[in-house]
Amino acid sequence: MLEITDIIGIIAFAISGFIIGVRNKLDLLGIAISAFLTALGGGIIRDVLADRAIYSFTNIIPGSIVLAVIVTGIYFKLHEYDFEKKDLFLISDSIGLVSFSISGSIVALNSGFNVYGVVFLALITAVGGGMIRDILINKIPFILKENFYGSVSIFVSIFLYIFGITDVNIILILIIGVIIRVIAHKKSWKLPTF
Repeated sequence: MLEITDIIGIIAFAISGFIIGVRNKLDLLGIAISAFLTALGGGIIRDVLADRAIYSFTNIIPGSIVLAVIVTGIYFKLHEYDFEKKDLFLISDSIGLVSFSISGSIVALNSGFNVYGVVFLALITAVGGGMIRDILINKIPFILKENFYGSVSIFVSIFLYIFGITDVNIILILIIGVIIRVIAHKKSWKLPTF
């Protein structure tokens, strides 16, 4: 199940990284870096923190998926698509967020982490690549300003910590997490600011 959630997250975040690159008017290399960092960065950090072989460096599939998304995006002229009026970014980003929160939680639980470690590893897996990308393109990282973004990751990780890793729980939290993220975005739910 870990590999499946990783692949789902990689596809979803490669799409959102591609879209962010296009929105920021990056050149082809910039778009590729945005897609690769968004899709693979958090998992690389996760594997380092969990003292595991880095999945993206030991398996050809993750990088190939990102490359396929970039080529497909260019072929279908996604760079000409008006993302501001469509939900493609929101849906792909929500699926990526929840999928990587699940994979981070699975790795943490399998590594014997306590609840704080599970929450942290889920969060860093889900947002680490996007944070690096945002810093490189000189933006405030998405997690620090977006409505209810990191909170969804925390919810997912605590759910899995309490109820355990079963196929049913993973499918359930994937669906619930994506729905919560989409609703939170549409309704502009926010944590309090001071």
